Amino acid sequence: MNKVILFDGDCNFCNYWVNFIIKYDNDDKFSFASLNSKFGIEQLEKFNISNLASDTFILIYNDNYYLKSDATLLVVNQLNHWSKVFVFLKVIPKNLRDFIYDLIAKNRKKISFTQSYCIIPSERIKKKFLQ
Repeated sequence: MNKVILFDGDCNFCNYWVNFIIKYDNDDKFSFASLNSKFGIEQLEKFNISNLASDTFILIYNDNYYLKSDATLLVVNQLNHWSKVFVFLKVIPKNLRDFIYDLIAKNRKKISFTQSYCIIPSERIKKKFLQ
C-alpha cells in the first residue's frame, strides 16, 4: 500500500496542501482519503485515534500512523520539491514542533487558501483518492 494521508476534506487549508502534495508527488508515493470517508473512518477505528479526527492530518504507512509534525516532515521529505530543506526541523523537540502545528491547525479554517479555479483530476489523480 502507498503511504496514505487522511485529511479534513471540508477544510480549504487542508485541500490546498493535498493539492500541493499531489503536484510534487511525482513518484505517486501518496494516496489520500478524507477523515470522514469509509476508508478514513476504518483507519481511525483500527488505530483507535478517532479523537484526533479533523485536528490533524494523519500519515499511514506500513501499518503504523504518524501525526502532526512527524507526519508533516515525513511527507515533505518524500516530495520532489525544495521544501525538503525543512526536514532539518526534526532536530527541534517534538513537543515544540507539535505546539506550532497545533496553533496552525487550530486556526486553519481562518487561513484563506482559496483557488480561483477548480482542478479537473486526471485518471492518475483520481486513483490517488481512496473511498
